[in-house]
Amino acid sequence: MTDAEDARLRAILTRCRTIALVGWSPKPDRPSHRVAAYLAARGYRVIPVNPGQAGQTALGEVVRGSLAEIEGPVDMVDIFRRSEEAGAVVDEALARFPDLTCVWMQLGVEDAAAAARAEARGVAAVMNRCPAIEIPRLGLG
Repeated sequence: MTDAEDARLRAILTRCRTIALVGWSPKPDRPSHRVAAYLAARGYRVIPVNPGQAGQTALGEVVRGSLAEIEGPVDMVDIFRRSEEAGAVVDEALARFPDLTCVWMQLGVEDAAAAARAEARGVAAVMNRCPAIEIPRLGLG
């Protein structure tokens, strides 16, 4: 990874404080559950998004069924969905959150066209990375 990319990720992870985590799972063995818990333990506000778990409480937040159900600003949308579903999540996030800073696609999740749409709107796009890996690697944790 280049110094410029490291600086970009460091800036994103420092600036973003409220994260909507799409695809959150209540199962502790699932990566989305572990990453959400990791981020919350490091002071981020993590809003879990999972239509099958909507209304429950996790990480001190009510689980939302969709991004549309989230009130207030969100800095980052962290996407734990298949690559073919990521574009629709990115589009919804861009439409829903006017001050969005970043759309983050997790390990194995890539949609270059969706990333380009985000970047064209001035929203940073990260693909195929995990903030729970990047935070300690960059010395932020």
